[in-house]
Amino acid sequence: MPIESPGLRYRACKRALDVAVASAALLVLTPLLVAIALIIWVQDPRAPVLFRQRRTGKGGRTFQLFKFRTMVRDADAMKEELRALSAVAWPDFRLVDDPRVSPLGRFLRRSSLDELPQLINVLRGDMSLVGPRPTSFASDTYLTWQTGRLDYQPGLTGPWQVYGRSTLDFAERCRLEIAFFRRPSLLRELGLIVRTIGVVFGRTGVA
Repeated sequence: MPIESPGLRYRACKRALDVAVASAALLVLTPLLVAIALIIWVQDPRAPVLFRQRRTGKGGRTFQLFKFRTMVRDADAMKEELRALSAVAWPDFRLVDDPRVSPLGRFLRRSSLDELPQLINVLRGDMSLVGPRPTSFASDTYLTWQTGRLDYQPGLTGPWQVYGRSTLDFAERCRLEIAFFRRPSLLRELGLIVRTIGVVFGRTGVA
């Protein structure tokens, strides 16, 4: 009889946890999700409620990531003209006071409520609850050593959200994520989820 490897057991338990938690969270949070969607729609009925963007996931494969829309329409078209103002080095892109973000969007970002639709990505298997944050740029942008972060399923949260967030550039973020996920442990990941909740409630504001 074949012996099940620890890696296989870890992946099976991790997937079961992802499905159970994402399903329960979507069920419990349905009234909140509907309320947020309605408010976004009322503010601009001609714009989509959900923001959809191709992100790079495990193995360099891309998938469509879901978020509540926090920016004005045509925000992506404005990205290139604002790139020189980015607070982080290429290939990352982040503005301290992004003029494309709506007032409601700033609240959704500070509270991380804009991320809730990614529970759908978790159910679909595009993402996990815990993993490296998926990037908006393709895998061929990565340096060779940075592709190590693509060995793992991208996550709703990860060490970057807890230990670094806006203070780390992409290279530092890669080192942090690769070091964390190189030692698979559901216990450590559950601890990271708990710490993420504390960071979200204690945050003074990161867009």
